[in-house]
Amino acid sequence: MIAHLNGRLVEKSPTHVIVECGGVGYFVKISLNTFSRLGADENIKIFTQLQVREDAHTLYGFHSEKEREMFNHLISVSGIGANTGILMLSALTPDEIAAGIVGEDVALIQSIKGIGAKTAQRVIVDLKDKVAKADFGTENVLFVNNTNQNDALTALLSLGFDKNRAEKALKKIATDDQSVEELIKQALKVL
Repeated sequence: MIAHLNGRLVEKSPTHVIVECGGVGYFVKISLNTFSRLGADENIKIFTQLQVREDAHTLYGFHSEKEREMFNHLISVSGIGANTGILMLSALTPDEIAAGIVGEDVALIQSIKGIGAKTAQRVIVDLKDKVAKADFGTENVLFVNNTNQNDALTALLSLGFDKNRAEKALKKIATDDQSVEELIKQALKVL
């Protein structure tokens, strides 16, 4: 597998780039998010995922490893191919998709062109646990139905605690009827 390309940007369009590495030009399909993050720099590093099919070997490129990770999660869902995965990453950032999955926001996932209600539900069911464990920006939706837990998490983060440790501590001690102050006090004991 080709993990990344580090070379000269020869051509850039909203759907693809051509990166020259060692005299070879690689045609790489990209999302709009990646396109918008590629600056005017001539030398770039782009993270890639190679898809091998009977009729084609296609290289997909991403601005960050996080975007590539989300792409791989998305294409693992039945009914979502590589082109649909790129389309989803063009419509929303990896963090927005992760927030929609963890928050079970079917309407957000369904708002992407070509994604129906059943596919959106399948994405949420298949990926909720995987995405919650990954390092996506979902801290604001981990406690979807409890604003006290969200407030406590925000307070712990502002005190300088690591996001993952704070989330784990709150999950251990959290119940629905606790105040923000009680949650913070108990979390501080665990941390």
